[in-house]
Amino acid sequence: MPAREGLKVYRYRWVVLFVFLLQLTMTNVVWITFAPITGPAARFYGVSDLSIGLLSMIFMVTFILFSVPASWVIDTYGLKVGVGVGAALTAVFGLTRGLFATDYRLVLASQVLASVGQPFIANAVTTVASKWFPVDERATASGVGTLGMFFGQIIGLAVTPYLAAGLGIPRTLLVYGVAGIAAAGAFFLLAREKPPTPPCLPGEEERSLALEGLRQVLANPQFRLLLVIYFIGLGAFNAISTWIEDIVRPRGLDPTQAGLIGGAMVVSGILGAVVIPLLSDKAMKRKPFFVAAVALCLPGLAGLSFAGGYGLCLASAAAFGFFLLGLGPLGFQYGAELTYPAPEAASNGLLLLVGQISGIAFILGMDRFKDPVTGSMAGSMAAIVGLFAVCLALALFLREPVRPASAARTAGPGAAPGVEAASAAAPAAGPGAGAASGPGAGAGAASGPGAGATGPSGSR
Repeated sequence: MPAREGLKVYRYRWVVLFVFLLQLTMTNVVWITFAPITGPAARFYGVSDLSIGLLSMIFMVTFILFSVPASWVIDTYGLKVGVGVGAALTAVFGLTRGLFATDYRLVLASQVLASVGQPFIANAVTTVASKWFPVDERATASGVGTLGMFFGQIIGLAVTPYLAAGLGIPRTLLVYGVAGIAAAGAFFLLAREKPPTPPCLPGEEERSLALEGLRQVLANPQFRLLLVIYFIGLGAFNAISTWIEDIVRPRGLDPTQAGLIGGAMVVSGILGAVVIPLLSDKAMKRKPFFVAAVALCLPGLAGLSFAGGYGLCLASAAAFGFFLLGLGPLGFQYGAELTYPAPEAASNGLLLLVGQISGIAFILGMDRFKDPVTGSMAGSMAAIVGLFAVCLALALFLREPVRPASAARTAGPGAAPGVEAASAAAPAAGPGAGAASGPGAGAGAASGPGAGATGPSGSR
């Protein structure tokens, strides 16, 4: 089909994007599997809740360690090799989780090795977009690809409790392992490195590594303020995604309800990640929407922290997810505009990196300070509510960025948290993506974890 300036784009780009989305979905499923069944899994393996939380938290640790090497491999050896490494690790060790599901030590070892594959997948989001899509479709392609983070978190949070109740934990892990093998097979069979002819003009190509912009970004005091806000927000999302069953268990809610609460947080976050940036773009303003979203996180977070009934917890999680994950693409765009002309990968990657680091700290802190008798995490959740109030105060000091026409170059409306960060040389989308992407990515982050999520990867 014809493109501008006589360039060609190929319909096969959507096939490549789809098989990539499958990889991002499966790595996030593997990350967040145990979060909604923490209690039953701890009883099944005869270990503590923290030992089960470690199965998710390890994704944030390995993302920090392997993100830069993964970006280098993608940049040096190409998309198919880089993502192929991640797909193979996710598939093989996702399957060994199921084959050796009764032994916690082997499950942990499998989880560690599978987690190494996540940055090889998540950091290739913008590489897929830049190699296969023209400039005016890249934000859309990145947004669609990054939806895999959300899909993985939704499956992991909302579907796992039902599978575990009906099939048991070992068979549940085996089901996910087989799904990972199928997804990896589709990638190796159908993915292509690049189209026969480039989809863009010379000079419009993007590279994965953007280390030269880090010093320039960190020198910006407004961006450092934004980093503190992301440290709190994305870290909280990664931790809440990881401990969702522990958070609501003392209120009499079961793992299935906990999974649906976590799923509602992510599903509404997808909507927020579309609506909030669209409204910001239409008004051509960033700060008012950023401040409003931070402020409106507080009621949902308070409800999720203290509400007693299932319905109110569900509604609170949905409200919290809508505004928190909606902050993801808006914040990435905001950070890129604040630091222009530094590479967007540098600013976005740093925002995701701090979310992975804080996600680990929040996860450990919430376990350390839970009530020793009831297991309640109300005290930790109250502290997180207070930290969000600090975020709101800090957001008031942010300035409206100056946006030259050429600065409109990062996460567009609907791009999920971690869209541009996914290719950063600095550690990017994670479990928590979200939950992250990755962790935190959900996040944006998390996911990441976090992104969360990430996670967050995040999200995370």
